[in-house]
Amino acid sequence: MMMRSCCRPLERCFGRINGDGLLWHMDLKPHASGDFSIAVVQANSSLEDQSQVFTSPSATYVGVYDGHGGPEASRFVNRHLFSYLHKFSKEQGGLSSDVIKRAFHATEEDFIQLVKRSLPGMPKIASVGSCCLVGAISEGELYVANLGDSRAVLGRRGFDAEKNSVIAERLSTDHNVSCEEVRKEVESLHPDDQDVVVYIRGVWRIKGIIQVGMMFYLNSPGYTICAFTLLGADFMLFRLI
Repeated sequence: MMMRSCCRPLERCFGRINGDGLLWHMDLKPHASGDFSIAVVQANSSLEDQSQVFTSPSATYVGVYDGHGGPEASRFVNRHLFSYLHKFSKEQGGLSSDVIKRAFHATEEDFIQLVKRSLPGMPKIASVGSCCLVGAISEGELYVANLGDSRAVLGRRGFDAEKNSVIAERLSTDHNVSCEEVRKEVESLHPDDQDVVVYIRGVWRIKGIIQVGMMFYLNSPGYTICAFTLLGADFMLFRLI
């Protein structure tokens, strides 16, 4: 199955708007279930985030990867995750929640191996990570998988008094330590660290640094520099009608 990707460097993938070097977009293009477009706004001087769209006659994959501490993790996910989705979906005869879970785990294992190899010459790589939000459409079904605090929403037309409005329906769950359930899960995984989650200036943060409770990063015995914990991803399935 030949797939078309939009994961090239941003300057080649998106058109610039009004000469603004921090804003890119791509006009509508067809995919298996309709049309898609994509836009990127660079908020920091160094772009740590990545996004991509793969289309084929039978499936469409969309990925948004919110990098933290550097671009290495998000770029790695951008290069490897969809390849595993394609590989495992072929092996299992189609896309499924299990295929997506396997792709997430395989990508993380590969990233851990990269970090271990790179650590002696690049210690900083042990503290980078990336949220991962994926939407996939195949055979009339929409799959949403989320690792981190990025969010997928569905825009739908309103009813009755709201019929002229577009309503945003949340399709994913945020993994953020501002949520008590996420805080308790992080604390349960680090019973010997009383400061794994701390309240600083009105905000809950992991090790006082970041709010995200789930992300791709190094989580392996002997590498304690990393403050975060991979708890697992949420998966949701919707049937398109």
